[in-house]
Amino acid sequence: MRLVMMSLLLLAGAPALAATEAPGGMPGTVDRVARALGVPAADISLWVQEIGAAQPLVAHLPDVQRNPASTLKLVTSFAALQGLNPAYTWRTELHPLGPIEDGVLRGDLLIRGGGDPYLVAEEFWKLVSGLRDTGLRRIEGDLVFDVSYFDLPPEDPGRFDNQPDRIYNLVPHPLLVNFNAMRFDFQPGGDGRSVRVNTAPELPKLELNNRLRLREGACGGYQRGVALRVQEATRHHVLLEGQFPSGCQRFQMTRRVLEPESYAWSLFDVYWRQLGGELQGGWRLGTLPENGRRPRPKHVHHSRPLGEVIRLVNKYSNNVMTRHLELTLGAERFGAPATPAKGERAIREVLEFHGIDTRGIVLDNSAGLSRDVRISARQLGTLLAIAWQAPYMPEFASSMALVGLDGTLRRRFQGQPMQGRMHLKTGTLDHVSAIAGYVQSADNRRYAVVLMVNTVNAHRGLGEELQDALLNWTYRQ
Repeated sequence: MRLVMMSLLLLAGAPALAATEAPGGMPGTVDRVARALGVPAADISLWVQEIGAAQPLVAHLPDVQRNPASTLKLVTSFAALQGLNPAYTWRTELHPLGPIEDGVLRGDLLIRGGGDPYLVAEEFWKLVSGLRDTGLRRIEGDLVFDVSYFDLPPEDPGRFDNQPDRIYNLVPHPLLVNFNAMRFDFQPGGDGRSVRVNTAPELPKLELNNRLRLREGACGGYQRGVALRVQEATRHHVLLEGQFPSGCQRFQMTRRVLEPESYAWSLFDVYWRQLGGELQGGWRLGTLPENGRRPRPKHVHHSRPLGEVIRLVNKYSNNVMTRHLELTLGAERFGAPATPAKGERAIREVLEFHGIDTRGIVLDNSAGLSRDVRISARQLGTLLAIAWQAPYMPEFASSMALVGLDGTLRRRFQGQPMQGRMHLKTGTLDHVSAIAGYVQSADNRRYAVVLMVNTVNAHRGLGEELQDALLNWTYRQ
């Protein structure tokens, strides 16, 4: 609260100070807020450029390579949009590996993953329903999963922060069904002692050991006292322990469970039976037999188009979807299988084609979930300015959160004149805070804005205070 009040007091004089700049190109109001918060000017980079202008309006340390956190998603999504086009879709193919007689497949069904970044439960149901609509009703063999479209090195999902089961730490997978996610819903039991737990989706392969107990108390505390552990050996068993406060009417958490193939098999089995089908086998890995010529699939599920997908990527800052964009771009430009190296090379080629200097950019993780990613404010600001003039500009700009209305910025500037006049992408890691995008000023000029703060405790409110100062200043230009 002290930080918020301090910034509001400083910003009260913003109109009179709008043209004032601190040494080094930082707007006066931003400099004053930084000083009040104890943030060294050396830890801040910013860039504000009116669209169509040859030079930035203000720039402070624009060529220092800094960690941009999730604002790096703008780089990946821009490259994917320009390199693939908004109508691009992903294919998930279903191939029978045996004869079909009177609706019975006497053999296995191969499902070939194509890297669809948004194969959520609803889309997977459409896939299963589409197969059922072909007249197939019984599968006597296994589901065979062909996951050869991605060729990825082994990756520890807990490497970043030792939270391997968090959804934001998901690693890419060419057949990633429903983000491999399980939602756990906790409520007090009717006996005053137990805790009722429901899961969605309900997968028969998942074993739940509920040792939770109810305690008297207000609804609060880390995870509301719930300790959730997934047995690593098979990932089929989930242990729930702890004390759940009686004051909580309902609490939800979402975690990664099962292995991707086991999850896909379980959900397929559930949907297939709901549609009146029979599945007799289990699952295994395999590849599509070529036999000199690629066989035609029995059914193909097409994803949502890229123009829709990047809205989900940027508005809600989805990490694994972003990485799927990179991998897909790499595979389309340099051939399957997709690899991180091909993806990074493809991103750099698209940026350089559009005149963006890529020297010094570090794409350790194309979603920005890394301590090592780097980009400068000038490079990101230049990308924003070029993107406004490039093909597919509307899809790119509208993919960002609309301030005060949706996405990660739905609560910022609500009810203020700036509401709905800024399309922005935020980024936050420990000691990193960033924001980038477009601001429409009070007199309807449009600016590309970038702010990156890499300083101690930037993620604990300091960065957001500086963001508000810069956005307010830009709006009043």
